[in-house]
Amino acid sequence: MKYRRLGRTGLYVSEICLGAMTFAEESTGMWGAIGAVAQPGVDAMVERALGAGVNFIDTADVYSAGQSEKMVGQALRNLGVKRSDVVIATKVYGEMGRGPNDRGASRGHIMDGVKASLDRMGLDHIDLFQIHANDPVTPVEETLRALDDLVSQGLVRYIGCSNWQAWKMMKAHGISDRMGYARFESVQAYYSIAGRDLERDVVPMLEDQQMGLMVWSPLAGGLLSGKFGPDETPEGARRASFDFPPVDRDRAWPCVAAMRRIAEARGVSVARIALAYV
Repeated sequence: MKYRRLGRTGLYVSEICLGAMTFAEESTGMWGAIGAVAQPGVDAMVERALGAGVNFIDTADVYSAGQSEKMVGQALRNLGVKRSDVVIATKVYGEMGRGPNDRGASRGHIMDGVKASLDRMGLDHIDLFQIHANDPVTPVEETLRALDDLVSQGLVRYIGCSNWQAWKMMKAHGISDRMGYARFESVQAYYSIAGRDLERDVVPMLEDQQMGLMVWSPLAGGLLSGKFGPDETPEGARRASFDFPPVDRDRAWPCVAAMRRIAEARGVSVARIALAYV
């Protein structure tokens, strides 16, 4: 396994991060369509990932209404994983209740969210705490001040964002530099060989600002796994009931065909070629 620095920090994370979005004992609606891996399966996945050198696990409070975070923490305890051997990332922003303040990137929701996430996982700190989406209402200054306070308190060690525009991340950097706040060290965003919009402005900005990129859905929800084709959808496939993320199939199918030829020549899976691209 290869390791890379997280942004400008001295923290090293594995190039492969174990995503925990499908971890749930029971899910309904959108989360039910995404999947529900029970605790024994979670333990097995975490154990295999750690055994392969993965030291990075990413979850979020909103994944199956907190079940994912609970199961990640339980897996670490079940496997006897030393806390310093794993980097835990989670996110805040999504709707966690019916109240008007149970969502967003306000100071109140961030402070409530970090405590709830720590309780669910049974941890005393979060290595990477990310704002899950763009909040069009809350001032960026308010969000960053709250995150900086969490870093100062030792509840959070590093901060990042997810699904933010390049201009807004630059605005956040300007505020952090001016006010002396903790700085976003990473962004999590959709990127794949069939979805390269990120290359227009986000990737150049990340390179210039030395931010880390955490890619979600590099297989485009399985579409680039090699199991799908123009007239081929595997029985029971998640995309049959949950067609996400949106993909331009006219662009995707030639990519899949090209990757299939490369995979066959190298004796590996199509999915491995798709992952290697990102």
